[in-house]
Amino acid sequence: MAPDLTGRVALVTGAARGMGEAEARLLVALGARVVLTDVRGAEGEATAASLGPAARFVRHDVTDERSWTTAVSTAVDTFGGLDVLVNNAAIYSTSPMVDEDPARLEALLRVNLIGPFLGIRAVAGAMRARGGGSVVNISSQAGLQGIWGHGAYGAAKWGLRGLTKTAALELGPDGIRVNSVHPGAIATAMTAHLGTTAHPAAPLGRVGQPEEVARLVAFLASDDASYLSGAELAVDGGASAGRMPALPPKGPDA
Repeated sequence: MAPDLTGRVALVTGAARGMGEAEARLLVALGARVVLTDVRGAEGEATAASLGPAARFVRHDVTDERSWTTAVSTAVDTFGGLDVLVNNAAIYSTSPMVDEDPARLEALLRVNLIGPFLGIRAVAGAMRARGGGSVVNISSQAGLQGIWGHGAYGAAKWGLRGLTKTAALELGPDGIRVNSVHPGAIATAMTAHLGTTAHPAAPLGRVGQPEEVARLVAFLASDDASYLSGAELAVDGGASAGRMPALPPKGPDA
């Protein structure tokens, strides 16, 4: 059975398109009211409008603390409170470490790590007022294992994994659960450069769909995950389980 999110209020960052859009759409479909945020104003407004009265859009820079205050206030003032935060907004780039621009490293850290840090701080009070809540941090397969060319991006996503565990410890007594989701290659604008849906490095052999991440997010937002906190959950087709062999292993009679 699908989770029941009736009566819940969620805030999803980076929700104008891609995984964030899929997450917001599914949360609304399951009964939640959702504040969608993004720096892409026109796309965000159009996505929220397509979801009807259960959705609102706020232009939101996750690296700006005042922008977080506005986003949280919109949720509380419009829908009466806040129960769920999905820290989905991110930027992505790859480069060998010796060629990486330190300015790009700083930008990745600001959006992908400092943004969620500010978000957790911003929602804590509103969630305490509701008796608890759920924070879902969208990390990455690159936050579970080293991946060539992902020195800067991976540093931010490993940091988010660690931040999740500390927040789970600190906010658990307030009934606030904090978990991290680790997508692998997902069919969004970020992975369009791959030019294929095949994914030989994943045991399942394919790139994932945004809706497959959204279903895990919805579960973590719901009471079905009421005893789950501080966890790290991969949704990567098995890619982080280990390196795929070049050929299937031979049996004893081969």
